[in-house]
Amino acid sequence: MTYDELVTAVSDYCENTFVNTVARPDMDTMIRQAEQKIYNTVQLASLRKNMTGTINANNKYLACPPDYLSTYSLAVVEDYGLATEKYTFLLNKDVNFIREAYPNSKSVGLPKYYAIFGPSVAGVVVATELTLIMGPTPDLTYTAELHYYYYPESIVTAGTTWLGEHFDSALLNGTLVEAIRYMKGEADLVALYQTMYSESISLLKNLGDGKQRADAYRDGQLRIPVR
Repeated sequence: MTYDELVTAVSDYCENTFVNTVARPDMDTMIRQAEQKIYNTVQLASLRKNMTGTINANNKYLACPPDYLSTYSLAVVEDYGLATEKYTFLLNKDVNFIREAYPNSKSVGLPKYYAIFGPSVAGVVVATELTLIMGPTPDLTYTAELHYYYYPESIVTAGTTWLGEHFDSALLNGTLVEAIRYMKGEADLVALYQTMYSESISLLKNLGDGKQRADAYRDGQLRIPVR
């Protein structure tokens, strides 16, 4: 389902063309709200990213990517040359743990822990991206490898997305929930659309939080008990 197909379907279901202009992009707002709800309900394997960056010596802070949502893993990569690398995966802790364990920021070494610190501040400007804090403070310049869950580009601007192509029922029903709320619809219609959305999210969770995290070798084949 493309963006245009989604807009047409929602308009047909609700018998309402809505107001989809630059001055008041109601339809686009409803779609974005549905996407945000879905992406924060289910973690899909197709929405994982793996990227590398630089950890600077004597700097215990590491900026997160602009589309960062949550961390799967953070590793420090030591390069020994001759195509030899060593990965050290950092343990996730609270900021207060790192502050207490390493009260002296000038005490340096290979980082062992990290925590979400918050947005960085440059002067009076607060960045929108989160920053990670590491402990101890890096003693050398390392490569960081961050495996994370991210916000994909909205179908509003992309035209097509993984969600629209592979699981459009969740996107459509999620948008319909927002649409019926916008229209201040009758209670029975609100309940109907919410039920349809819950059913599609349940199926999506079976995929993202279930099937994509298992295989037949370790978990056995999925089967229904026969009575």
